[in-house]
Amino acid sequence: MTLPDAPAIAAAATSSAGNTVVFGFENTYARLPEHFYARVDPTPVASPRLVRLNVELARSLGLDPDALASERGVAILAGNLVAVGSEPLAIAYAGHQFGHFVPQLGDGRANLLGEVLGRDGVRYDIQLKGSGRTPFSRGGDGRAALGPVLREYILSEAMAALGVPTTRALAAVTTGERVLRETVLPGAVLTRVAASHLRVGTFQYFAAQGDTEGTRTLADYAIARHYPQAALAKQPYLALLDGVIARQATLVAQWMLLGFIHGVMNTDNTSISGETIDYGPCAFLEAYDPAKVFSSIDHYGRYAYGNQPTAMHWNLARLAEALLPVLEQEQGGSETALAAAKESLTAFGPQFEAARAAGLRRKLGLATEREGDAALAVDLLRRMAENRADFTLTFRRLCAAAEGPEADEGVRGLFADPSSYDSWAAGWRRRLEEEPLSGPQRAAAMRLANPAFIPRNHMVQAALDAAIERQDFQPFEELLNVVSRPYEDRHGLDRYTTPARPEECVSQTFCGT
Repeated sequence: MTLPDAPAIAAAATSSAGNTVVFGFENTYARLPEHFYARVDPTPVASPRLVRLNVELARSLGLDPDALASERGVAILAGNLVAVGSEPLAIAYAGHQFGHFVPQLGDGRANLLGEVLGRDGVRYDIQLKGSGRTPFSRGGDGRAALGPVLREYILSEAMAALGVPTTRALAAVTTGERVLRETVLPGAVLTRVAASHLRVGTFQYFAAQGDTEGTRTLADYAIARHYPQAALAKQPYLALLDGVIARQATLVAQWMLLGFIHGVMNTDNTSISGETIDYGPCAFLEAYDPAKVFSSIDHYGRYAYGNQPTAMHWNLARLAEALLPVLEQEQGGSETALAAAKESLTAFGPQFEAARAAGLRRKLGLATEREGDAALAVDLLRRMAENRADFTLTFRRLCAAAEGPEADEGVRGLFADPSSYDSWAAGWRRRLEEEPLSGPQRAAAMRLANPAFIPRNHMVQAALDAAIERQDFQPFEELLNVVSRPYEDRHGLDRYTTPARPEECVSQTFCGT
């Protein structure tokens, strides 16, 4: 299967102010068989109002920010108007949710409007999230509350700025309507941009129905869209599996290196493209704790911080299972296919460990690789856990300490027992003596691996509370500005780098449904 290279449809709508909203939509997913999705328009809302437009992202997609911010543009972003060239649809998928298989999930509150080619030549989905009921809603209202929409906006944009593959937020719009969750909350719609919305669960949907032809069609589509080099391989479906495994190994390593906890790593939240997707009950660590769980629905710690590599390997095994019917035909038999899939899965652990080890060396200022580096890093993490040292601050302050021991006090003060840091730092400095870089060069390189700013949970919650309770979006804007430049030292922003006080701690995060 091949995908077209240039926009086939010019989608334009002229606003009352004279702005023209041009998406240049292509809808390759809508050309797939009808049982891959349900065609459904967004449900109009009462009184849409633009909260935030991602101007930089809009421009990178070849979109006009002024047109998107116009009355007609906001109507499109809210779901009140279907742009010319858009073919809204809800994608069908299945998934394991906390280990329990659900044969039909699907977009229960989202509409894929279409695809655009960005200025980088890459194809992107534009999707509305919270845009109303679909045939996959399973009794839900199909809507999103303002808090989860703003959370996903902040977290996804922070991850993008941190250099992690992720979906992006193009816009957030309030609806002028209320949604019922634990309480009555203001409604909102998020416009999400993704390399695609193909998930492990999308493959599981067809496998569960015994639809081998559907599985093959989906695999061909995934190869054409995300892994074109696999089409040239002797065994393209095995190459597809290998590609997804490699990307996910690197992605989870990046999460671990930043202290990020996804919180709901179900197979329907595992992207074939290798992006972080679905920012529900996610959070960043403060005090380092491998067993830390924030998600209110993760009662047994299945997706705790330290369990994420194991969870992803399990998810990828489910992808391999879903692909077995097409692998059998490619490999010439079921036993051969199973053996090949198992062999591919064994690559995940070494790929993850290699990516994590390389990242830890960068975080510790080690430009060269030596035996014992991994043990040095693991020893620091063990001591951080024992002393409840803040994950982000410890590594950021190590950047200054790498220039000389006179900066050690800033790091050791994060440890309940400062001598625990001192004994580790002695070995670290001996290792640094083997490095070719000067102290300032090393510190500069480390600052590109250790962010000064992350979206700390209490700051996110404060921004959401202000927006929900007082319609005050200034804290949201300020936090977004801070996390958009995470690796820069900026004066006057100490409160964004400081761990939460006991009364500020956010112990649980919640899914938006």
